[in-house]
Parts: sequence; C-alpha cells; structure tokens
Amino acid sequence: MLATRAFAAGDTVMVGFLVGPLTGNDSHATQVGPARWARHGGLGPMVNHSCEPNCGVRLNAGEAFDFVARWPIAAGDELTFDYAMRNFTIDHFPTVCLCGAEWCRTSVTGWKDLPASRKAAYGDLVAPYLRAMDAVAVG
Repeated sequence: MLATRAFAAGDTVMVGFLVGPLTGNDSHATQVGPARWARHGGLGPMVNHSCEPNCGVRLNAGEAFDFVARWPIAAGDELTFDYAMRNFTIDHFPTVCLCGAEWCRTSVTGWKDLPASRKAAYGDLVAPYLRAMDAVAVG
C-alpha cells in the first residue's frame, strides 16, 4: 500500500471501518478489545507490518482503527504499521519478519512481547486496550 500524497506527522492517513465482528481470532482478524476480534474493511488490511512503522493506529468512534502518520510520509512511500500496535499476541501469522527495517525484531510479535522502550516510542498510537492488558498481566 503506497501513499497517494504526502502526509505530515499526526495526519490521519486512512480511516478504518469494520465489516463485522468475529467469534474468535483468525488469520484475517483484527483485535478490537481484550477478547474481541473483527474484520476491517477497505484498504486497511492491505497495510504491511514493519518493526519501524511510519503509521500508528488510533481507535475511532466506529471501534475501527485509523492509520496516523508517525512522521512525515512522502507520496509514493509504502504505508506500514506494527501489527503489535493492535494485537496483544500474534497467533495466526508467520513468525519470521521480512520488513527489513533497521530495528527489525526478526519475528512478528504481539504487544506483550515488545520491549518497554518500543512501547514507549509508540506513544498513544496504539490500541488503548493493550496498555490495560499490560497492567492486568503485570498485576
């Protein structure tokens, strides 16, 4: 998925929407709560994973995720996000990461497996339930 125009840091790059809830996690599911999954519609499912993503996610009023630029994105740049930004675990995805980022983790992991420094770097551009799930896992 390539940017069709330039975006400044903080711009909404793509508005997400859901096409239906799921009864459980599968290879095309998006986590939308601590124990809830759904399918995203539109082009959102085409955005690739990166361990050094140019987009983060923000939950919108429709309980879907918008993609938000983490830094300036030029027209023609590939849009990426870290799958850990909205999934506590990655259960149905190949574990080997091929993103090629300088800070690549070498495997696609969920939020629970990210180092604290990476979680902090993502700021509030992650699913809000992930931080709550962290607090439960620690407590």
